[in-house]
Amino acid sequence: MKKTWWKESVVYQVYWRSFYDSNGDGIGDLQGVLEKLDYIQKLGVDVIWLNPFYESPDRDNGYDISDYESVMEKAGDLETFKELLSAIHDRGMKVIMDLVVNHTSDQHPWFLESESSKDNAKRDWYIWREGKGDGPPNNWRSYFEPSSWTYNEATEDYYFHSFAKEQPDLNWKNDELRKEIFRMMRSWLDLGIDGFRMDVINLLAKQDGFPDADDPSHISYLADNPGIHDYLQEMNREVLSHYDVMTVGEIPFVTPETGLLYVHEDRNELNTLFHFQVADEMPVMDLKRYKEIQESWYKGTFEKGWNSQFLNNHDHTRQVTRYGNDGQYRVESAKLLGIMLHTLPGMPYIYQGEEIGMTGVRFDSIDDYNDIAMKNKYKEEVEKGRDPEEVFESLLLLSRDNSRTPMQWNANDNAGFTSGKPWIKINPNYREINVEKALEDPSSVFYTYQNLIELRKEHPVMTYGDYTDLSYGKDPLYLYTRSYEGVTWLVILNHSDDQLGVDIPERYAKKSARLIIGNYQVSNDERGHMPEQIRLQPHEARVYEIKENRVV
Repeated sequence: MKKTWWKESVVYQVYWRSFYDSNGDGIGDLQGVLEKLDYIQKLGVDVIWLNPFYESPDRDNGYDISDYESVMEKAGDLETFKELLSAIHDRGMKVIMDLVVNHTSDQHPWFLESESSKDNAKRDWYIWREGKGDGPPNNWRSYFEPSSWTYNEATEDYYFHSFAKEQPDLNWKNDELRKEIFRMMRSWLDLGIDGFRMDVINLLAKQDGFPDADDPSHISYLADNPGIHDYLQEMNREVLSHYDVMTVGEIPFVTPETGLLYVHEDRNELNTLFHFQVADEMPVMDLKRYKEIQESWYKGTFEKGWNSQFLNNHDHTRQVTRYGNDGQYRVESAKLLGIMLHTLPGMPYIYQGEEIGMTGVRFDSIDDYNDIAMKNKYKEEVEKGRDPEEVFESLLLLSRDNSRTPMQWNANDNAGFTSGKPWIKINPNYREINVEKALEDPSSVFYTYQNLIELRKEHPVMTYGDYTDLSYGKDPLYLYTRSYEGVTWLVILNHSDDQLGVDIPERYAKKSARLIIGNYQVSNDERGHMPEQIRLQPHEARVYEIKENRVV
């Protein structure tokens, strides 16, 4: 297996508009990230992923870009970014930026030209089709809208959008467009960034002919279409292969078999990927299914390509709320989830606030939410005649605003995030859950995460070790080993609110063992060897190093 710096990294995602506001306008900014770099450095991560800060009308929180080479005023300016980039590098960390090239804003100059007339030079930079009868070209829906087509009166036809109508898709079949995208990527890499997180990168290729879907509600027809690998290999050849950078593709609707095509080390496309089998198939924790997903991706990618480990980000509800217990056992559960993600195969991603156990939120009404996907879905369902309160309740758990509430720095007004009015409401629990409190408590979630990151730097088994699941049929227990160059770690997790007894597999029972990390105090008589049975507290996690050739 090839060893690289990025395989050994831990990534910290900064959703900057909710991270820290330096100027009191209620919106986080790049200067705010700069002012909090010491905190990120203290955690110990290697790479910072910054969400989009390009010029944008901000219809979809920056994922609708109107200028790829300018910085939006809300975020700051290019000079501030250069200062931030330099400061991150000075601290021994790296930076990856969001690359959003499936679509632009409808205010991008390219689109304004494209929509102006059918003979415009940039007409073919976007996807245009004649309608079918009195309706759109086909029955596809988008992620955010009932139809993936919007009518343009000036040219009397439709443009295609995989997301909101304000986010028209680019036409990657156009050679000139691809050359311009590649030039833009080089300009950021030449500035000194260390790679890209590539937004919905497997949506670039579209189905030839745009045929009607048998079931338009299953929008997998938007992704993974013929031609996508040609585009990514060209991107690698023309741009990425000329730099020592990290790339991670956001790749929905893939299996281990199809996902490997994007990240196989011999295919010269991407380094690693985010898949969404967990996020899409598990609204809440289904440990049996989670184990199956881990097993299939391990078998499908180990020693061939690289995977990622995450349970939350700016698009997915905070993990301790969605997949753990954010009530009585919030701290224990948050630590367990962190220990699990950092000891499974693949690169761990930490979403800001995860390291202090921040939770999802419940606002009072749909008017309190900003999430365009949630608002559009609410409107669509209510217009069908459904009860508004029922629709509202059904959308709460998976609303993207669960993870977009501001970082909770302290117990002061607005959680120390801003001196102004925050762009989105603060989670009311900030007086109990905040950075200041976490840093003062040596037993906090923060220090468990810090310890996990330190362990990764010291123990190659966490990065390169093989994986064996020992716990099929033992839900809610999860037992697995990681082994590398004669070192074996045994991970034992109780993903429940109950005390549970655990029978240790015979191979490891009575062996000399060292407790590497846990989230409860362990008695002295359990520290030197591996008992035949142990009793776990609710949401308890333990990681042991096993000396297989020694019996106590």
